[in-house]
Amino acid sequence: MGAMFRSEEMALCQLFIQPETAYLSVSELGETGTVQFRDLNGDQNYFQRKFVNEVRRCDELERKLRYIEAEVRKDDVPIPDNLSELPRAPNPRAIIDLEAHLEKTENDILELSHNAVNLKSNYLELTELWHVLEKTQVFFTENQESFLLLLYQQEEANDSITRALINEEAQNPSASSRGRLEFVAGVINRERVPTFERMLWRISRGNVFLRQAELEKPLEDPATGNKIYKTAFVAFFQGEQLKSRIKKVCTGFHASLYPCPNSHAERQEMAKDVRIRLEDLNLVLNQTQDHRQRVLHSVAKELLNWSIMVRKMKAIYHTMNLFNMDVSKKCLIGECWVPVADLRIVQTCLTEGSKLCGSSIPSFLNVIQTDEDPPTFNRTNKFTRGFQNLIDAYGIASYREANPALYTIVTFPFLFGVMFGDAGHGIILIIFAAIMVLREKKIMEQKLDNEIASIFFHGRYIILLMGIFSVYTGIIYNDVFAKSLNIFGSSWRNNYNYTTIKGSHALTLDPATEAYLQSPYPLGVDPVWMIAENKILFLNSYKMKLSIIFGVVHMIFGVCMSVVNIIHFKKYSSLIFEFLPQLIFLLVLFFYMAFLMFAKWVMYDATSSELRFKPGCAPSVLNTFINMMLFQHAKVESGCYEYMFEGQETMQTCFVLIALLCIPVMLFGKPLCTLFCSKPKSLDDRKVLRNGNASQDIELQNVPSMSQTVSVHQDHDNSFSEMMIYQAIHTIEYVLSTVSHTASYLRLWALSLAHSQLSEVLWSRVLRMGLGAGESNYVSSVILFCTFAAWAFFTVCILVLMEGLSAFLHTLRLHWMEFMSKFYKGEGYIFQPFYFKNILDAEDVED
Repeated sequence: MGAMFRSEEMALCQLFIQPETAYLSVSELGETGTVQFRDLNGDQNYFQRKFVNEVRRCDELERKLRYIEAEVRKDDVPIPDNLSELPRAPNPRAIIDLEAHLEKTENDILELSHNAVNLKSNYLELTELWHVLEKTQVFFTENQESFLLLLYQQEEANDSITRALINEEAQNPSASSRGRLEFVAGVINRERVPTFERMLWRISRGNVFLRQAELEKPLEDPATGNKIYKTAFVAFFQGEQLKSRIKKVCTGFHASLYPCPNSHAERQEMAKDVRIRLEDLNLVLNQTQDHRQRVLHSVAKELLNWSIMVRKMKAIYHTMNLFNMDVSKKCLIGECWVPVADLRIVQTCLTEGSKLCGSSIPSFLNVIQTDEDPPTFNRTNKFTRGFQNLIDAYGIASYREANPALYTIVTFPFLFGVMFGDAGHGIILIIFAAIMVLREKKIMEQKLDNEIASIFFHGRYIILLMGIFSVYTGIIYNDVFAKSLNIFGSSWRNNYNYTTIKGSHALTLDPATEAYLQSPYPLGVDPVWMIAENKILFLNSYKMKLSIIFGVVHMIFGVCMSVVNIIHFKKYSSLIFEFLPQLIFLLVLFFYMAFLMFAKWVMYDATSSELRFKPGCAPSVLNTFINMMLFQHAKVESGCYEYMFEGQETMQTCFVLIALLCIPVMLFGKPLCTLFCSKPKSLDDRKVLRNGNASQDIELQNVPSMSQTVSVHQDHDNSFSEMMIYQAIHTIEYVLSTVSHTASYLRLWALSLAHSQLSEVLWSRVLRMGLGAGESNYVSSVILFCTFAAWAFFTVCILVLMEGLSAFLHTLRLHWMEFMSKFYKGEGYIFQPFYFKNILDAEDVED
């Protein structure tokens, strides 16, 4: 946890690497994820960089892998999702072998695919021909007199010459001698048949007789594998001119025409020959598919390895393009941010890269000084990562700024529990989070695709702590599914007899009598309050005061955290002119109000002998605070006192005056201190300028002049005026925010009360209906089962999910605005190391 107190100390380093060892050295650094490289070639076009050709080679390898993966998935070949150990990036010598292997694999699959498409095309043509021969057989064996009559009627209407007699089998020699009808047979897509038929009718003026039959089973497209539905047809006509027109129409509608003999015997012989060829072709197709499956299965086992290796290669060359080439020293120079604690790891990686390459010239790093703000890096583990993400969502911490995530681990689930406040619902959260925690390895291996499920999983430890604190606050509130637990027995007793209790609608238990109140309840709220008519009044006052107390303490802790940043950044003027007046302002007003709540609880008792300390004489804390700010007095009853203790009026007046004096101190203190204490910069001072590579320093000697002197005074005045404006804005913001932020913590009371009341309504309106069913045992069991199912459903969906999400968002708001605004700026930028694991995970999410 100590590493989360503030971000890691960072150092800007220069890496001097030999060109032949650069690839392996960067690969080693990518495995550790300890450096964030800077681009030293920002003025160059991407295509002008040194390793752009290598990146293109990686792009080509990725294209081949995408094609291979598409072919593997098209045949439903399983691809292993996880590897026991991720492969390392191949060395430069192995890259050539990998390229050759991928090229050979791609060519093999391409050849298999082309052969399969050709075989499937032949199989499709033979299948269509066989269907044409089978489906159109009935058209030639039917009574042809209908064809003759139709043609005779058409020729009479069009003043045609002779009527053609159709006799396919030469059964009527007299008719065959007078003429014969010609025909065209083929197949066409089923959805084009109506348009195709109309087109034939128009071009022939009705002189074409079209017969069709649908194919029952769909055919397979050789290229895509999609199912296509087709229809076999035969078009009877007369004349060569009409034949050419029909063929053109068939070509336009992408209909496939097949030769069909005139005689029945020839058609039977052709159909038999086609069937034999189909059987042979089907055997060849099965053998081809088996060979393709064997090839794809062997490829699928190595596909993930190849993909990871290629992506690592590409990332390495992209990183090497950020380096600068030193021609004179013949080495690559890179700049990177490195955590100081990991400098030894970086040097080890460079040494290992040189050793793997066999180079005798070592690579080394050099830490350089810079005025730039380093990136922010907070080391986290699987438990703290979720809380750190909550803080980073508001803003990345400035470099070495105090990290609120360390304290959020406790305060966030606690404030959530104060709002949620039900032990039963907290147990549901604990069970849900515990399942994800216990099965986290299996869930991480599955790589969740659902975004909502992924959010819940990454916040599993947050949900677990929220459930634990909800159980704790539910025990304090004595609230379990809107019911109380009578574990220790109620501390209240009564002296009413049975007749009085039975005849009275409501009775009052007087706390002033010791017979009624024996001793304080050991833990939480006494269960007797659950049946009291004034329960809401009591819980309202109780939870409202608790929310104010927690809010004031939380804000004071936030103000005190600013001391950590002030001391670390050595801004000691802020300690006196910002921190102290802010803390005093908060203590004398709002912490004093919290003190009055405790004083009221302790001093006023129903068993007190003095009238002024009876509960009826207890002054309202809110009215006391308002009168203190307005310098007014409250009207009290006789025998009672306006103030709780002697000297309270004088103390309150002093507190208000001190708070008012803190405002000008916050407003003018720091600007005046800067104006009178800071020394103007000497014009003879030397300015040190560093170039972009931080390789050398340039010292410039300023020559004093009148214009420079004037400009110095103008800059000094401008800085003072800007500081006054800045300080005025922040002073007004702080003074007003102390009031608004304190009131904002009342959401702890509001949501807790709303949650308990909604839970009680759900219990009384839903589940009690099943419990109070007055039917027979069987009927009441069914009613109870249904009502319990409805109650459980609404409890999980509304009270746990919706109310839990609402409480989560309100808790997040309290931390972001009320707590972190007191000391947290969040103006940094995140440390993004060159890490293969992060690169691969990001690409998987995009895919």
